[in-house]
Amino acid sequence: MTSSTVSALPQQSEAARILNSTRRDKAGVHPSIVLFGRFLFSLIFIMSAAGHFSKETIAYAAAQGVPLASITVPFSGIMALLGGLSLLLGDRSKIGAWIIALFLIPVSLAMHKFWGVADPMMAKMQMAHFMKNVSILGSALLVSQFGAGPWSLDGRGKLR
Repeated sequence: MTSSTVSALPQQSEAARILNSTRRDKAGVHPSIVLFGRFLFSLIFIMSAAGHFSKETIAYAAAQGVPLASITVPFSGIMALLGGLSLLLGDRSKIGAWIIALFLIPVSLAMHKFWGVADPMMAKMQMAHFMKNVSILGSALLVSQFGAGPWSLDGRGKLR
């Protein structure tokens, strides 16, 4: 190439190069989107945890046949809160994801037994809740294998 050909090529400004390098990490991941995804994923667990300590929720679980509901339901609230905070902060996120998985399996099977509901409308509603939990379980399993990603406490001190 001649010097005139090289100068004709578009040159990226230093500011544009820096901006583009901060949008994605080396793996092509947008850290802000990963953080927002963790926030959205953890929100359901963090916000619902307090309800696991209400008399109404415990009574409903007991009516669904949950054994020792006065103990297991508040314990599940603690699991939801700890797992949700772990995912949100990205602190020990693989363990937090397993806590969420261990929370979701019995909750889904005990509280959303659509297969045993006679009323078709109620059965569809319970099936929707069950499938939502199955989907969330899939997400938890992904985090249990891949971790929290960038902008997490797990990722601090790691060079990207």
